[in-house]
Amino acid sequence: MEHKRLEVLDCKQKNPLHSLNASPLYRRTTNEISLLPEAGKVAIIAEFKRRSPSRGNLNQEADPVHVARSYEAAGVAAMSILTDHTFFGGSLRDLKRVRESNPDLVLLRKDFIIDPYQLHEASAYGADMVLLIGAILDPQEIEELALEAASLGLQVLLEVHDASELEKHHRSIKYVGVNNRDLKTFQVDTSRSLELIRQMPEGVVPVSESGLTSPDEIRKLSRAGFRLFLMGEAFMKAKDPGTACLNLMKKL
Repeated sequence: MEHKRLEVLDCKQKNPLHSLNASPLYRRTTNEISLLPEAGKVAIIAEFKRRSPSRGNLNQEADPVHVARSYEAAGVAAMSILTDHTFFGGSLRDLKRVRESNPDLVLLRKDFIIDPYQLHEASAYGADMVLLIGAILDPQEIEELALEAASLGLQVLLEVHDASELEKHHRSIKYVGVNNRDLKTFQVDTSRSLELIRQMPEGVVPVSESGLTSPDEIRKLSRAGFRLFLMGEAFMKAKDPGTACLNLMKKL
């Protein structure tokens, strides 16, 4: 977080808000996730990330445009793109390249978002959605960022780990994700999703995130009420992430 604060300050100097406003992608009409009405039908947000603090290098040579096309062909509901460089090996350029090559694909900017400036970046580089992490933001910050995102036409996915973070939910936020990975120990426990879905605010779309690897896990979570799943490592560690995604979706 200390690194991200310094990074954002540097970005504001190098790429001020008025230059973001000049992007042809800025404040475009955004895409929205479409969930099929059939009971039991699940949807995947497939992630692009080259590495992570918990798993190290996953797929350093992966090209985001190629992966995006294969994810889209597999039928994903959306694609999550890590834009943090220091810890995940991503960039806003990855986001922009995917947007320009896949205009209809729903794109989630996943980063440590702590400042409204980053929401304007997300808009300027082609995102449809942004991630807000409940563990690093207080309720006032979440409200401020959620309302600013809405003003830009961006949907918000609020990520939580426990009931105290879920209480930070703001009424404008449609998607609430439960991260199954403990950010302190990196241990994965899908019972976290099963526990928190019972406490979700009425009307939100619950999302189970991280550590999901098998169709059986997804089916179990689906029976509990989840219809949207964010998965990254299970795909990105494969030589061809799109094929890995397609093979899993065929089993659901």
